[in-house]
Amino acid sequence: MPAETATTHGYTATKDQLLKRLKRVEGQVRGIQGMVDDDRYCIDILTQISAVQAALDKVALGLVDEHTRHCVMGAEGEEREEKTEELMAAVARLMRRG
Repeated sequence: MPAETATTHGYTATKDQLLKRLKRVEGQVRGIQGMVDDDRYCIDILTQISAVQAALDKVALGLVDEHTRHCVMGAEGEEREEKTEELMAAVARLMRRG
């Protein structure tokens, strides 16, 4: 039986930091839920939503950077072209939100 190998992703080296950021975002979202539950002012809620979106954008930009450096630049030949197209499609999806 062949030994299983773990897949290494571009974010593997910074996984702990990535998870910490995502947990912080999760806490921010819970805070927004509390604001709605407490009938807070709409503009205050929208301000917090904007902060969450900015935090997620920062996470996404880091993942794009790590994917580019690890997966795209590390690929060769036809696979590099496929990885580049995959990356550009993901960036296009990120830019279409809203």
